[in-house]
Amino acid sequence: MYSLFRPLLFKLDPERAHRLTLQLVRLAGVVPPARWALQAMFSAPGKPVEVFGLQFKNAVGLAAGYDKDGVAISGLATLGFGHLEIGTVTPRPQPGNPGPRVFRLVEDQAVINRMGFPSKGAEAAAGALRRVLKGRRLTGTSGAGSLPVIGVNLGKNKDTSLEEATNDYVALMKTFSSLADYLAINVSSPNTAGLRRLQGRDMLESLLGALAEERSQNAPGRAGRLPILVKLAPDLSGGELEDALDVILHTGMDGVIVTNTTLAREGLHSRYQGETGGLSGGPLLVRSEAILALVLKMLDGRIPVVSVGGIMSPEDARRRLDRGAALVQIYTGLVYAGPGLVKKILRAV
Repeated sequence: MYSLFRPLLFKLDPERAHRLTLQLVRLAGVVPPARWALQAMFSAPGKPVEVFGLQFKNAVGLAAGYDKDGVAISGLATLGFGHLEIGTVTPRPQPGNPGPRVFRLVEDQAVINRMGFPSKGAEAAAGALRRVLKGRRLTGTSGAGSLPVIGVNLGKNKDTSLEEATNDYVALMKTFSSLADYLAINVSSPNTAGLRRLQGRDMLESLLGALAEERSQNAPGRAGRLPILVKLAPDLSGGELEDALDVILHTGMDGVIVTNTTLAREGLHSRYQGETGGLSGGPLLVRSEAILALVLKMLDGRIPVVSVGGIMSPEDARRRLDRGAALVQIYTGLVYAGPGLVKKILRAV
């Protein structure tokens, strides 16, 4: 079905196409016949895994960036994902960077985006989560029920200085600690000026130390420990990566997500290759796999690793899991292969 729909979708501006598909998925989630149809179409055998003390119905998740404000969780839950990561959410609403800010590199099966964390803000996302969770009691140890595990990806506002960034992340943690199954700390987007400096040892230790302290004292309404993951860039040097992982371990974080989008542009063919922003999709495959291997070696099993970036096929996902990733996440692969990619991956792993 998607092969018939994709040519029409690709005639639209990429950001407009994204908004359209997001709204269609959102509507499908609230209209029972459509929801049942999607569930029947995309159902796959359960392959449960336990990671971070959470029960996932399978190892395939949706990466942050698709549903930034949590408006389509019910619809996305019908597509077979084991977890959904909403966001990036910022404390206060912000429009993000001016457009055009998304470019589809069809020849390379890639996307460049410079969105810059467009967000309706924490209160809007929290309200959306409360509505969709309804009576579900969050235990912190289960993603049980009709919904997959829900993560929330957190980022600072554009006008918050790096020196004050910790306040933004702590405020977000306070908002979502009783709503999310896990939190992902985004210090690696290339599209907010200076943000990647937070991956440096001193700034990262200050930030993660404050989050660890907040978690130990003020994580309300939870029966278990709130997992906190840190999302890193693919453009770190070996030394920078080692420093970041050392801080992540020292501050008691629960996992690492590798990788975010890249600023590299090697081997591209599209006329959009010169656009600024983060590159995702097929060209990121080799770099992301190399970072995964390096991170797994450095961590030596001490905390789990989530692999994302360049996963465009079932074979790509299976290779990440076989090499030691606890979970995988997809996004740009959905743009080119459609939502059926989730089911295909689950049949292959």
